[in-house]
Amino acid sequence: MKPIRFHRRVEKELESLDVFTRAQIMELLALVSKGKSLGLPASRPMSNVAQGAHELRVKSAAGQYRVFYFVKYLDAILVFHGFKKKTETTPRVEIETGRNRLRDML
Repeated sequence: MKPIRFHRRVEKELESLDVFTRAQIMELLALVSKGKSLGLPASRPMSNVAQGAHELRVKSAAGQYRVFYFVKYLDAILVFHGFKKKTETTPRVEIETGRNRLRDML
């Protein structure tokens, strides 16, 4: 089981979510940390962010949320970006923010 490390801004983003949505995200991350490979609809690869990056996909009454995580780090699962999705495609600014935060963590 790999530990989960969060970018400091993701911790704040998760704290702002409702309890149900936050619990869903944490349950999925716990599965990932145990080595489970999640597929659609819960997760998908995000190679446009980085090789080894994935996107958790959580739908709740409050909206759709995305959380980027990185599995190729040896010591831990890195959770580096989270946001409320408001458009059909992932906005370019969210992808760039994800790339920058992952670079910070690595």
